[in-house]
Amino acid sequence: MSELFDLTGKKAIITGSSKGIGKSIAKAMALHGAEVVISSRKADVCQETADEINEACKDGPGKAIVIPCNISDKAALEMLVEETRIQLGQIDILVCNAATNPFFGSIKDIPDEAFEKIMNNNIKSNHNLCQMVIPEMVEREDGNIIIVSSIGGMRASQVIGAYNVSKAADIMLVKNYASEFGKFNVRTNCIAPGLIRTDFARALWENPEILKSALTGTPQNRIGEPDELGGAAVFLASAAGSYVNGHTIVVDGGTTV
Repeated sequence: MSELFDLTGKKAIITGSSKGIGKSIAKAMALHGAEVVISSRKADVCQETADEINEACKDGPGKAIVIPCNISDKAALEMLVEETRIQLGQIDILVCNAATNPFFGSIKDIPDEAFEKIMNNNIKSNHNLCQMVIPEMVEREDGNIIIVSSIGGMRASQVIGAYNVSKAADIMLVKNYASEFGKFNVRTNCIAPGLIRTDFARALWENPEILKSALTGTPQNRIGEPDELGGAAVFLASAAGSYVNGHTIVVDGGTTV
């Protein structure tokens, strides 16, 4: 059964992987044999994460390297892809996890600059990365793309409305890429986390009223932890998920039900 989840020899880029959900995904993939790229804006934090993963994987084939990148810069994304090819040889798995949400409040009050930043970083950068890696995946007739969306992409919000709009777009982006490139054995899927205890979501889970509302509607009566996301990504990237394409796996403790 373990062979179903074996990622030995696979090369993976995971954006926003120095902490939180991205770190969980990178570590889980490396522990299952993949060579992973730890990438976020700060090289020192990336290196700390890579060192931690390499220590955990010292007796196995998995490993982590560091390639810092600012996802808001298309040239930086191109550098990330090319440097990965130089250091690892190819890209078998792309995980678009990095995202931003610089505004908390009514959608009617969001400044244009903040709205554009959300759309650029949460949708356009994912689309750009997909464009960059798909040609080699199509040529090999093998590849796997995972975009980390959110249950916010399925629901409205009175405080993070623009963010939810961007995450809804990510779900549809996945469906379109899956539809077009599935015939080349390039699978594209989404993971939609609920409220997870990350720095990124701190404004939500540290707010007593929001937390109470979230827990009231969550059958497991707790928020999630970052390490509970890695397994879903390993499933989607491995042979275990070989016939899953264009799907959104919800990891939310039952909130959306």
